Amino acid sequence: QAPVVESGGGLVQAGGSLRLSCAHSERIRSPWAMGWFRRAPGKEREFVAAIAWRDSSTYYADSVKGRFTIARDSAKSTVYLQMNSLRPEDTAVYYCDTGTRKYEGKWRGFDSWGQGTQVTISS
Repeated sequence: QAPVVESGGGLVQAGGSLRLSCAHSERIRSPWAMGWFRRAPGKEREFVAAIAWRDSSTYYADSVKGRFTIARDSAKSTVYLQMNSLRPEDTAVYYCDTGTRKYEGKWRGFDSWGQGTQVTISS
């Protein structure tokens, strides 16, 4: 298990931007990807984006494609999620997971989650 710490959430108006950070340990044992997930009130946790450890390929949920960008800074052991054109439906607690991969057709996290960071978008 690789501990992570999410940060960068906050309250912004619709159309605004936020950048989330996920600080992770320097040694990553997972061969797969770092993923961002979110859980909105009353809903299940859902996949948002992922970046592969091996070649930095990126993957996005359809709902955020074109608005969110995932990137990594290996020197800082941090993965970022730049979120633009935010909508009220993006309101959720956002989590990252260092062992993310597609399993049975669905993106899932297999390492430990952090505490998450709250993102609230006002209309």
